[in-house]
Amino acid sequence: MREIRVTEFGGPEVLVPVAVPDPEPGEGQVVVGVSVVDTIFVETQIRSGHARTWFPVQPPYVPGGGVAGHVTRVGTGVDPAWIGRAVITRAVVNGSYAEQVVAAADGLVAVPEGLGLPEAAALAHDGTTAMMLFGPAGVTAGQWVLITAAGGGMGLLLTQLAHAAGARVIGAARGARKLALIRELGAEVVVDYTEPGWTDEVRKVTGGAGVDVLWDGAGGEIGRAAFEVAADGARVSAHGAPSSSFAAIDPAEAARRNITLTGIAELQVSPADAVGRTVEAVEAAAAGRMRPHISRTFPLERAADAHAAIENRDITGKALLLVG
Repeated sequence: MREIRVTEFGGPEVLVPVAVPDPEPGEGQVVVGVSVVDTIFVETQIRSGHARTWFPVQPPYVPGGGVAGHVTRVGTGVDPAWIGRAVITRAVVNGSYAEQVVAAADGLVAVPEGLGLPEAAALAHDGTTAMMLFGPAGVTAGQWVLITAAGGGMGLLLTQLAHAAGARVIGAARGARKLALIRELGAEVVVDYTEPGWTDEVRKVTGGAGVDVLWDGAGGEIGRAAFEVAADGARVSAHGAPSSSFAAIDPAEAARRNITLTGIAELQVSPADAVGRTVEAVEAAAAGRMRPHISRTFPLERAADAHAAIENRDITGKALLLVG
């Protein structure tokens, strides 16, 4: 079979297809014949070597963790009824950029009727994390919700979930194309955070009160500016760092303003909890409460092109790798 390896830290060109033996499942494991591979922005940061503080990975390695496909073999202790079933999983053992992967059986989630494998794969990370963020935020009808990086895969899901809950959504992103899609998917207001005065617009539309919920997927200076327009008593999640840093928010300032502040650490949950959130995501998608937006697909062997497009901010929503 083929897999994609990162041969050394560097640009997208270090993603190289190689031929390797077919994998074998161990105890409690399955082999998934991969149809679709999920990609996320942080994988480009890991590949470049810029995320070693958070991810102590050393080349050579196979990137990724989320796939959708069909179970082809099972190891000892695994119910053979899994064989042939369409599944989504992010419990991959040695990276997911491959034609076949070994995954923990207890990390499998069956793909429900009405949900395609590309859509399922697109939920492996972003859908799971969106559910982790959405539930604790306690969004209710009429509240103002600000989402930064709202044009990304997870941002678009959060936009739809908040809109379905009756919230008044402000989507912040860069560029007219992304802003148009964010509005189409439920944002009442859209702002371009590359333009000066974008936070003034947020204050204006909220009547000067600020937002009740902030999901910051951008980090850096954008995230810090967004925090300034959170209302006292707001719920703030500073979980994004595509600018190579999380928003510099002082916990003491948050406490003084009675803001509930969470970060990336609160998204580190047990494997069982992660599976539960994935189930919630695929059920929400199958029910039509949210749908991932798939911007572009690439053959597995062109993983380097996918990474380049992601880094160049050419992707609105999701980029996926297709096998076969």
